[in-house]
This record gives sequence, structure tokens and C-alpha cells, in this order.
Amino acid sequence: MTYTLPFRSRARTAAAWTSAAMALALLTGCSSSVADAGADSAATGSTTTTPTTPSTPAETASAPTEPTAATASAAASSEALTALNGLTVAARGTMSDYDREGLFGGWIDADGDCEDTRQEILNRDLDDVVSADGCTVDSGVLDPDPYTATTIDFVRGPATSSDVQIDHVVSLGNAWITGARNLTADERVELANDPLNLLAVDGPTNQAKSDKAADAWLPPNVDFRCEFVAVQIAVKAKYELWVTAPEKTAMTEVLAGCAGQELPTGAVLADLAATVPEPVVDAPEPAQEAPEPEPAPAAPAPVAPEPAPAAPAPVAPAPEPEPVPAAPAVGFANCTEARAAGAAPLHVGSPGYAPKLDRDGDGVACEG
Repeated sequence: MTYTLPFRSRARTAAAWTSAAMALALLTGCSSSVADAGADSAATGSTTTTPTTPSTPAETASAPTEPTAATASAAASSEALTALNGLTVAARGTMSDYDREGLFGGWIDADGDCEDTRQEILNRDLDDVVSADGCTVDSGVLDPDPYTATTIDFVRGPATSSDVQIDHVVSLGNAWITGARNLTADERVELANDPLNLLAVDGPTNQAKSDKAADAWLPPNVDFRCEFVAVQIAVKAKYELWVTAPEKTAMTEVLAGCAGQELPTGAVLADLAATVPEPVVDAPEPAQEAPEPEPAPAAPAPVAPEPAPAAPAPVAPAPEPEPVPAAPAVGFANCTEARAAGAAPLHVGSPGYAPKLDRDGDGVACEG
């Protein structure tokens, strides 16, 4: 199966990169240093969290600085840039009350086709999908992984399922501190399961991304950064989330090399059902004729019964052994606790693994 994401456009050509580079070369002094500073910020992966909890952008203590005119003028005109400029700019809120499972829930089966959202996205993004029951993806090929541009062979199992994880492009943590606290519970579940915001990606790279925004993390695959930023902008526009000033600057700098970058719209889960492979069913074996019945054996001659054996002498019961105290158990109430402890993903047999945390029953809990 081959499936191309609607937002994996190839609008960027060598000419686009050349024109963007020429535009940037015309900038002088501090104007040219803005893009370099943003790139360094994305590479280091550092973030600064303002300890405030705004329910709306208007409640922030001070107005953040907008991207400079030089940075904005360097950006190539595109639908994505227009949408970015329409987003509210405000300070981020606090993560102190963030609870991923409690606020956003887990994967759901939105269309009732026996596949939860993780399986739907695996079916959408992998090639050569194999499913024994038509509900769970057993194997496939991620070619290429959008974040690393590598090919990953996916095999479902306790030791391998986490090789491919489903990433929220706008992480749920970032969504929470940029306006998702204003959404209803149903809207937060919709955001967490929206195919527009989901990608099958390399597991370790997804763990490195975590809850970082665009000013702290961008995909190692430079060729995917335009699409990556465009998806984040589309999600934030759809759910009325805001961006911070450093986040907007980083996005603007990326879009400077993305002339004509479109804003993706994604697909609803019902549209993904068509990609589900039929279950693998073995052909039934032909029926065999029943064998002729064996003749009944002759009745045996009567035999005199043996005398009953004497009752054995009573034996004193052995004393019961002293109970051995059980080792203290390691457990997590939910995947949020496991991630906070740095234990996720949890593999079956490892401390802290519990079936209640393994929603798809593949032997790996809290993997994506």
C-alpha cells in the first residue's frame, strides 16, 4: 500500500531555495543575524517557560515582541505564512496542571471500524501493510520516515512496536500551554485524535521532540521542515491556539525558504477507513470422508474383584513454610506518570508495565 500525506507537498524546488537564499543575502547587519539566531535556537532544543496560566492571550502579563520586519520580509509569500500571521501571539502558560491522559484521553475508535487512531495512522502512513485481523497492523514499511528521511521496517511486538510511534505534530503539552485549556473535553479528545496533527515517525526521534515547539526543535530532515511548520500552523489555526514570539520567529524563518507553501487540511478518520487491508484468511481445507466404524469388541469375561487394600497409617502434616515477603511493585496510575518518570515506553515484563496502559495490546505501553 502506498499513501502520500496530503501535506507532503513537493512545492519547494531548487529554484525556490536559490531565490530564498538571494533574498536573505540582501539583508544586512542585524537583519541577516535573525535567521541565524533562530536556527541556533532550533538546534539547541532549549525552551523558556513563563510561569503564568493565561486562559486567554489577553491575560498575559506583557505583550511579547513580534518578529522583526526584516525577518518577515525575507519570508517567501505563501498560504502558510498568511495563516501564521493570523495567529495570536502570546506568552505560553504553565505545565504545572498538565495531565495528558486526564485532559486529552487515549486513542479512540472514532468511526467504529475496530481500529483505534494509532492503527488508522499506521495504515495511512506505512506501505506494504499486513494485518491478520483487519484491525491491528502487524507489519509495514515507513518509507520514508518524515523526520529522519530513513526507511523503517515496522513489526508489531513488545520489543519493536515503539520503533514507529505516532507523533502529535503540535504536541499535546504545547497545545495545553497555548490555548487548549480553553477547549471543551470533547474538543481536546478531537485534537488528540485528529489525523491532521498525527504522523507515524521514528520512535527515538519522537522522544527527542517531546513537547518542544518550533523554536526549540525542528526535524533533522531539513527537506520536511516546510511541511512540518505548515502542519503546526494549520492545527493551531483550527483549534484557535496561539504561538509565542520566539515560536513565530522560528516558523517565519523556515517559511522564508518555502515559496507557495500550502496550508494542509488533513483527512477525517472516516476517510482513512478505505486504507485498511483485508484480514489474512487461510483457505479452508476440503472435507474428508468419515472412516468406516470399527466393529464393537467382544464383551470380556467377568473377573472376580480384588480385595480392598488396607488403609495407610496416618502421616503427620509437614509444617507450612514461612511466607516470603513480596518485593515492592513498581506501577504507574497512567501513562502520564510513566512519562514523567522517564520510564515510557513500557515493555511487557518490565517494571511498571500493566495491561491497562497497553491500549492496543501489542506488549508496549505508553509508546506514542
